[in-house]
Amino acid sequence: MSENWPEFSGVLIIDKPAGITSHDVVAQVRKILGIRQVGHFGTLDPFATGVLPLSVGKATRFAQFYLRSRKSYEGAIRFGHATDTYDATGKPTSEHVVPVLDSAALGKACQEMTGRILQTPPPFSAKRVDGKRAYELARQHKPVELKPVEVEIYALELLGVEGEVVRFAVECSGGTYVRSLAHDLGQRMGCGAYLAELRRTAVAEFQQERAVTLEQLSAAVREGKAEAWRVSLEALLPDCPELVVRGREEQSVIHGHAFQLAQALRSGRGGLPGRLAAVKTLKILNGDRRLIAIARHVSGAIYHPDLVLA
Repeated sequence: MSENWPEFSGVLIIDKPAGITSHDVVAQVRKILGIRQVGHFGTLDPFATGVLPLSVGKATRFAQFYLRSRKSYEGAIRFGHATDTYDATGKPTSEHVVPVLDSAALGKACQEMTGRILQTPPPFSAKRVDGKRAYELARQHKPVELKPVEVEIYALELLGVEGEVVRFAVECSGGTYVRSLAHDLGQRMGCGAYLAELRRTAVAEFQQERAVTLEQLSAAVREGKAEAWRVSLEALLPDCPELVVRGREEQSVIHGHAFQLAQALRSGRGGLPGRLAAVKTLKILNGDRRLIAIARHVSGAIYHPDLVLA
């Protein structure tokens, strides 16, 4: 593809299958596209499926804006015992008991776990402990002490209860471990629990409705239709205000020079006319509506183009 196609930069929303790592998906997409510069905006556990945004070409430089993005999931929690990994791939850490699941009690527990909470990551996680990954220590049966971190649970909804299995949907901040949510919910219910299934349905603006499987992407490349699945650079960060520059101003931005807004900026999303929007970042486009930079607010009306794409 790289020899016969123009520059392919943007995001591909991959529908990750179960059983492979996110890094495996990156490797496969590199091979499918014939492009080395492919990354991701946050991993999914091997057993999980769903939305895995992959950055291609210049889009790999946008990871800094997405790693803490809001995420949405649907899944299933099995109650009765906990596991050492907090999911179905782990070993039981207690004898199985037959849980008595009351929808009202579950709903109350979910409500109490909504909002800003302190969450302890699973022992089998990529968090570092004294320079080593937690999962490396856990595999060696060494004690793993991870400090709780603040995350935000925007919504935690019960979708149904079937015997020992509870189906749920959750919207949360980046850095949240859904496995820990399942484990903690089991602790609250007094019977232990683990994450049995997980599907990610959205990461920031990337929705599962636009996701493509690896097989579909491979077929699209063979047919010369891969562009249909690409989210362009200009479409990234849709809530970020835009500024169009031309001529001398465009060249100044391309060369990384700070600039001062000459007029009030309107975001087009309900901002008051004549008032400078208090925004941290600006998308800078040229006269052809091509994204050439992302600028960071410095002070007052001064912005600096930290990420130059031209």
